[in-house]
Amino acid sequence: MDEKRFVVALFGIAVAVVAGYVAYRFVAPLTVAVFLYYSTRRFYQRLERFRLPTRVRAVVSLSVIGLPLIGLVSYTLVLLVLEARRFIEAYPVADTIGAENSVIGDLATLSNPTTDELLAAYRSGQFDPLIELVSEQASLLASTLSGLALNLLITAVVTYYLLIDGSQFHEWLLRFDDDAVVREYLETADDELEAVLYGNLLNVIAISIIAVVTYLGYNAVVPAAVEIPYPTLAGALTGVASLIPVIGMKIVYVPVAAAMSIPIALDGDVSLLVYVAGFLAVAAVVVDTIPDIVLRPYFSGDTTHVGLLMLAYIFGPVVFGFHGLFLAPIILVLALTFANTALLRLLGVEPDPCPEIPDRQRRIDEF
Repeated sequence: MDEKRFVVALFGIAVAVVAGYVAYRFVAPLTVAVFLYYSTRRFYQRLERFRLPTRVRAVVSLSVIGLPLIGLVSYTLVLLVLEARRFIEAYPVADTIGAENSVIGDLATLSNPTTDELLAAYRSGQFDPLIELVSEQASLLASTLSGLALNLLITAVVTYYLLIDGSQFHEWLLRFDDDAVVREYLETADDELEAVLYGNLLNVIAISIIAVVTYLGYNAVVPAAVEIPYPTLAGALTGVASLIPVIGMKIVYVPVAAAMSIPIALDGDVSLLVYVAGFLAVAAVVVDTIPDIVLRPYFSGDTTHVGLLMLAYIFGPVVFGFHGLFLAPIILVLALTFANTALLRLLGVEPDPCPEIPDRQRRIDEF
């Protein structure tokens, strides 16, 4: 009997090692899937009042976040291409870098190409440098796009089935309960993960609204030459960028300021740079600093310390890469919850049933 148990245990360890290795290889999409699950779970549960099937509710919940995000990224890429082309046409970029030997110089001659002009340019070899460049990077481009598509597919599938079968997985874990320790730990960790990760989503929405209002207000009082291009899009991207620690929203409003400054510098009207400096000051204070001080404590979960959470956002990408932005807060919540619940029970200490909430930190349910 002991030999059979030993063999079964070895088999279980082998399966766990293989499963752990697979999860490690795809830790990034799995982490994002957990983030999306906790971000959309409340909306998924509230759709139940409309008596929709579980699968329909899961698809709708994913679409609420996924479709706007895909549309935002696609629209941004299209605008970048259009604005780059407009900039090349307006300023002597091709002459500066050497139009006779550059791909940009060849493409700059096609200001408003028709089908016949494109065909003639192709036959004359005008596109050969571009085709050669794409061919040289074809394998890298293909592997990058296929990897991105695979990660997106894994994220969507895992999030979908977490929404549908998350409660069943929760009940399966409770089968190993011992003196209610597992149940207390899982329920506490589950609630805190939802509070923290759902708080991230609320923070993105709030900062996006503040940024859009600020950018539109700036455009209303400055000359047309220093207006923010596409202020609504820039505000939405600023909200999304707030997820990135340390740098955060600066990766949006600093390049926006640079994009406004370059045409001014090329035209020689340096006096207008005062407005750009004012924009940077307003964005740094109104969009970046004040919301981070005022809003983040409210959206930082129920019991997790705000300072520790900020450190997790900072150290996570440094240690784990970009997905550490989502993985580090999850690890922090699981570790703190274990220390406050299961560890105390294992040491024979009865945990405090009502943990103290830090000052100036409120529950998300109060909103």
